Amino acid sequence: MTETRTLVLIPARMAATRLPGKPLLDIAGLPMIVHVLRRAEAARIGRVAVATDTPEIAAAVTAHGGVAVMTHPDHPSGSDRIHEALGKLDPHGEAEIVINLQGDFPTILPDSIRGVLAPLADPAVDIATLAAQIHTEEESTAPSVVKVVGSPVGAGRLRALYFTRATAPWGDGPRYHHIGLYAYRRAALERFVSLPPSALERQEKLEQLRALEAGMRIDVTIVDAVPRGVDTPADLETARRILAKA
Repeated sequence: MTETRTLVLIPARMAATRLPGKPLLDIAGLPMIVHVLRRAEAARIGRVAVATDTPEIAAAVTAHGGVAVMTHPDHPSGSDRIHEALGKLDPHGEAEIVINLQGDFPTILPDSIRGVLAPLADPAVDIATLAAQIHTEEESTAPSVVKVVGSPVGAGRLRALYFTRATAPWGDGPRYHHIGLYAYRRAALERFVSLPPSALERQEKLEQLRALEAGMRIDVTIVDAVPRGVDTPADLETARRILAKA
């Protein structure tokens, strides 16, 4: 996959009830969104841009040498936001792969970002994502931890059958913590955002189920660790401790 054919987009907005102003909160001297931008740039897989509806976020990104794209404020999901940004950044359709990287993953490893591309070497795969094996009972049972249930299709790779907040699958054997980073074929992203929310998507509150219910194939790269998402003040302090040592 050449760099010119891959576009990494980071959706970011200010509306976070548990952690107001989250993208601009300081971590080790930089706004959180800039840390995510730097991780994406370090992956060296393609152009990187932040898609936002907030001028302050765009200003922070451009002040640190990044590219920001202004998008409409009323998008229901990050997927819709990156779809609009894709049209603005690449109106002639040169990018074949679009990566949706959440803006609250300041500690994600560049290797993990690169790893999400591997399943797309198979032309049957529409969307690729990441997961890490669960090692604690707390993770297995927490509804906040999304689990991917899948069939192994090779070393370190699954074909996703379902995503759930429940403890699944049942019985002995590995369970996997889904990581919300997606690589879409361009046509798959365009199809996905054209679909209405599905029944299971609404029930589980997981938009990736819309793709599965529509018959789209999602494959998963297994990585070693789950990046620390920042959703609460405690998460923020943890990220600050981690990145203060970097």
